[in-house]
Amino acid sequence: MMDKVSGTLHELASFLEGMAEPRIVMDDNYRIVAANAAYTREFGGGQAVAGRRCFEVSHHFNAPCDQSGESCPLQGGRKDGRSRRVLHLHQTPRGEEHVDVETTPVRDESGRIRYYVETIRVVRHASSRPAAQGLVGRSPAFQRMLELVARAAPSEAAIMLLGETGTGKELVARVIHEASPRAGGPFVALDCSGLTETLFESELFGYEKGAFTGATHRKQGLVEAASDGTLFLDEIGELPLSLQVKLLRLLETGTYRRVGGIETLRAEFRLVSATHRNLAAMVKDETFRRDLYFRINTFPVRTPALRERPEDLPLLTASLLARVAPKRMLRLTPAALTSLADMPFEGNIRELRNLLERASLLADGDEIEPRHLVNTDDVPPTDASATPARRWRTLDENERDYLALALAHHHGDRASLARRLGVSERTLFRKLRELGP
Repeated sequence: MMDKVSGTLHELASFLEGMAEPRIVMDDNYRIVAANAAYTREFGGGQAVAGRRCFEVSHHFNAPCDQSGESCPLQGGRKDGRSRRVLHLHQTPRGEEHVDVETTPVRDESGRIRYYVETIRVVRHASSRPAAQGLVGRSPAFQRMLELVARAAPSEAAIMLLGETGTGKELVARVIHEASPRAGGPFVALDCSGLTETLFESELFGYEKGAFTGATHRKQGLVEAASDGTLFLDEIGELPLSLQVKLLRLLETGTYRRVGGIETLRAEFRLVSATHRNLAAMVKDETFRRDLYFRINTFPVRTPALRERPEDLPLLTASLLARVAPKRMLRLTPAALTSLADMPFEGNIRELRNLLERASLLADGDEIEPRHLVNTDDVPPTDASATPARRWRTLDENERDYLALALAHHHGDRASLARRLGVSERTLFRKLRELGP
């Protein structure tokens, strides 16, 4: 029996070796028994990983993921014998990265699970460290959104992005496009708010020369421009009912005609929509068509508000500063970060970006202080009693935010940060674990 198992393992390892995606084979005790070259290169730093436990390599944990606050796909596969797929934060030679992990049980001839094959795919368009472009975050709310995006992007499903204004829905739509099979095609966006019927049709479908006064030449519509790519309809909840009918006809038939034209053209695009409105409530109020709602809402993804991901504030701040002032090494003082943490940010990430851009213009040096974050257009209350009460922050909250900001400025290098703070790396790791993500 053991000879048979050994032969199966050798064959399995040889099969995985030729695959481009990083893969490992694990036993029931989380121990890596084989790893292909892609995994050794991407996650092992070129060093052999066979014999080590998967959580030691991927998380630098000394216990399985499910005992350390994360979902464990191997543990799930043990329970029901099925494949499991989760989004994790893995430690890599390049630093911490978001990865899509899929674990598949491997059975012997008797049907008993003998090994687990784990496939790891790096989520290239999102970062858990400060980044000058793309999505940035590591909070549970952000990871829930990213997991849905990673699942849906490779498909052709119509995706609906839901969330408050300023949460970065267009950026998420671009990431979906870039992670899809249509990434080589165009990404075309249309803001649906304030469109008249004539403007909507001419923008979406284009028009023929002479179709109306001023139409001196043929104009390509956005549907045609998005051919073999992605069409992003922002604020689709603002479309009046008369225009919803025209959009529904396009989606149902897959065909359209330019304004003033007679030729039927075929539409070939992937649809991503977004809205800050409650479309389900609008359907009940009969202000949004039920049939269109089900057509565009195949896979809803909610983009979290900034207040739902406070632990991401240091990361977002460092990333946005690199975007609004790329030639300067700007950073926030701990007091300034505390001031930001106390702000409601009703405008979400868009408001945070605007505030930081203004602060970067006010700061003469390389540090942004609380006074740079004050909006002088705000009229101060004339009566002290009118000042809104502010919640006192605990020492743990302040320490967590300070460490998160310091870690972000050291690009996730904990050894360097420990030396800067005058503590051992072990002490720093313990504090980060105690204070949470």
